[in-house]
Amino acid sequence: MKRLLNGIDVSNWQGRVDWAAHARAGVAFAFAKATEGGDFTDKHFARNWEGMRENWIVCGAYHFARPKGDAAEQAHHFLRVLKEAGGLRRGDLVALDLETNDGLRPERVARHARRWCSHVERHAGIRPIIYTFPAFARGGHCAGLGDHPLWIADPDRPRGRPVTPGPWREWTIHQYDHKPLDRNIFLGSRQGLTRLGFDPR
Repeated sequence: MKRLLNGIDVSNWQGRVDWAAHARAGVAFAFAKATEGGDFTDKHFARNWEGMRENWIVCGAYHFARPKGDAAEQAHHFLRVLKEAGGLRRGDLVALDLETNDGLRPERVARHARRWCSHVERHAGIRPIIYTFPAFARGGHCAGLGDHPLWIADPDRPRGRPVTPGPWREWTIHQYDHKPLDRNIFLGSRQGLTRLGFDPR
């Protein structure tokens, strides 16, 4: 039977996060918002990145996609902010938050996401995880991303039993609750989770 790892995700809306308290409460992994679009940087990201690392929490950083913008520019912005915060270490995770279409057709949104992921993979050597909702994925906005791990936001389903929308056949992380904090689970070990992350070899 697989082990279950508890995780959270945060952004500037949470303000200052007490990472030591979360670690004591059993949080094993976390994602912090780093960037949005081509120029927004979450003002708490660097502190969150350091706080996760100091408390032995598997570190994840995410970018909120704005499909109307240039994908390569947004990816470059994300990687620059990540580098300024200390960069990637073995096992660190990155994710693309894909939940808005900016008024564009699904195929354009999916193309933007594929380009962003390709840029990050080429320049940082890590395959991004895709965060999305079932309805958004079913709308065709995630076409061509099925080879990326899926972080599915599905709080209406029981923990560990989310809907898995196409193009995916299985989920990797389930965001099962939004209140009072976004909560996630990964079915597997810490080692299994970090295998999805950065490997400097």
